Formats: sequence, C-alpha cells, structure tokens
Amino acid sequence: MTSYAFTRELRLLTPAQFKSVFSNPIKASSAEITLLAIPNSEKHPRIGLTVAKRFVKNASDRNRIKRVIRTNFRLHQHDIPDIDIVVLVRNGVVDMENADLHKLIEKLWRKLSRRYNG
Repeated sequence: MTSYAFTRELRLLTPAQFKSVFSNPIKASSAEITLLAIPNSEKHPRIGLTVAKRFVKNASDRNRIKRVIRTNFRLHQHDIPDIDIVVLVRNGVVDMENADLHKLIEKLWRKLSRRYNG
C-alpha cells in the first residue's frame, strides 16, 4: 500500500541541505511562489519551506501557507522525481485562497518534474 505520510525523511532539515539547493538549482516559478530543486541521492523527494515574515506578516497566514504546501507535497510525493526542493514564497500569496494555492503548487510540481526529466 502506498504511504502518504510526511515523515522526517521527506524534509530538508539542516542549513547545509538548504544551501546545497541554492547552489545550482532547476527553477519553476510563478509570481507568488518559486521552487528551486536539485537531484538528490535519496529514493524520494524532500522539501524545505521558507515563508518570510517580510512577505507574510501574520503567523497564522504563514502557517496556513506552509500547511497547504506540505499537504499538497504529501499527496503528490509519488509523482515528484527524487529531488530536493526549496519553496520560496513571495508577496501575493497571502491573498490566495487555499484551493487556488493547491492548484498553483500542483502546476509548479508538474513544471519542475518536466524540467528535471528534460
């Protein structure tokens, strides 16, 4: 049976792991969200989130955005290649509804997968 858990192995945890993604990434972006990715040696994708206070003032909004992105990643983890992904959030994302955010993230996963697979 396929697992849809969001375990510790699916997260970027250390500053070194984040830094490695910034070195020479594959990019997929929209006006509100940018995904940076590099191939990893794991057998699954990993994700790291950066939601800056500068762009999203309220903690509850930051948490909502992170929750929506994490949930979407959890549900689509088996469709994403073995890459490390850092999600960067910019200005307009606060005004988005959860459903719109889900659609945007799914589109960016697909775009990233296409760019990675060539």
